Amino acid sequence: MSTTGRSAARASGHNAAGTCVAQGTASVATGSSVVDMGMGFEMGTVGVDMADLPKDMVDGRAIVDGWLAEHADDLIHWRRHIHANPELSRTEFGTTEFIESWLVKAGLEPRKLPSGTGLIVDIGPDTPRIGLRADMDALPLQEYTGLPFASTVPGVSHACGHDAHTTILLGTALALAEVPNLPVGVRLVFQPAEEVMPGGAIDMVAAGAMEDVSRMFALHCDPRLEVGRVGIRVGAITSAADTIELVLDSPGGHTSRPHLTSDLVYAIGTVITGLPGLLSRRIDPRTSTVMVWGAVSAGKAPNAIPQTGMLTGTVRTGDHFTWSLLEPMVREIVEGLLAPTGVRWQLNYKRGVPPVVNDELAVRMFEAAIREIGPDALADTQQSGGGEDFSWYLEEVPGAMARLGVWSGQGEQLDLHQPTFDLDERALEVGIRVMTNIVLNAY
Repeated sequence: MSTTGRSAARASGHNAAGTCVAQGTASVATGSSVVDMGMGFEMGTVGVDMADLPKDMVDGRAIVDGWLAEHADDLIHWRRHIHANPELSRTEFGTTEFIESWLVKAGLEPRKLPSGTGLIVDIGPDTPRIGLRADMDALPLQEYTGLPFASTVPGVSHACGHDAHTTILLGTALALAEVPNLPVGVRLVFQPAEEVMPGGAIDMVAAGAMEDVSRMFALHCDPRLEVGRVGIRVGAITSAADTIELVLDSPGGHTSRPHLTSDLVYAIGTVITGLPGLLSRRIDPRTSTVMVWGAVSAGKAPNAIPQTGMLTGTVRTGDHFTWSLLEPMVREIVEGLLAPTGVRWQLNYKRGVPPVVNDELAVRMFEAAIREIGPDALADTQQSGGGEDFSWYLEEVPGAMARLGVWSGQGEQLDLHQPTFDLDERALEVGIRVMTNIVLNAY
């Protein structure tokens, strides 16, 4: 067990209703009740008044408040350092070393992955742990913000907010390291390679990141939400994202005599319209399944039927069971569409990530942590069609991802993965408060 030496398991304690809490158990105050985390806890009633909270919980909040007040400038510095020095997926060596150095200074014992990118650190008692994750990699995208701390690496930038995710988790680790009696063990996962497939979450799981973890949590920047607000929902919050590559070939021929050959361009057109249309008739529309082509290529001359062509696109769904059906269904439909054309074909279907499906209990824990930020902090959010490899952790244990508001409230709401994307740095403190609240609520 890696701890600061300051953290130890509680021998015993009490909730606000006076119910004894055995060592190694945990729950979360929702404002009206205690939600069992599945660690063997007797239900009880808890109020929101600080006077009603266990002393350790109150002390923990005071310690986090003090840490944030002392290190507000450090948070900005860390985020800007990471932002100015972005690293692509699986090359996050400098970022890993930067995070490791601060964790070691705090007396923690981080474990680096064998690849040299990504690390894991444990804090608190050796109970079934709460897992908290941040991704560290940048995008192959030139930055055009004009900020004084803009990327110094040509063609690489933090246009998805992973610099903020990493800073928030670092701050969470260092703040929790100051709390002497954490109610539950915490595992902080600094993950490489979220932006590629297969993603770094698979590497983290293989390295043992989920051993003894009971639930997993993560935040992701959302430029559609104003800073100070955090969005959460039960069920799918992101989609499975698969890639289709369809390669076609035929003998080719003259456009004046299509009956003497196989008309490859006509066959492509049949698939372009037919596959999305038929999928929409075979799949329940409530699963938010959508198939879209992104690129098509075939031929050069207007009077020649080409011999080869290619279609590429994506299939996305918010339903885990539907995800398992998509590949065989796509193959069946493509075969049926192309059989009458006589065109030969090869389908390369690449499965991506599962949908992130938020567990209801984990969402309630998030909601309790968010409400403590302020009366208007909790926000609704919609399912995204984008993919997120946080889903691989949720294949192992229940958990949830929430969306952290990073829009300043003024000016244009720039989307993620844009070269001009930036965020309001006040969101860093909000993110740390949410993450630490999840842990400190586990009494």
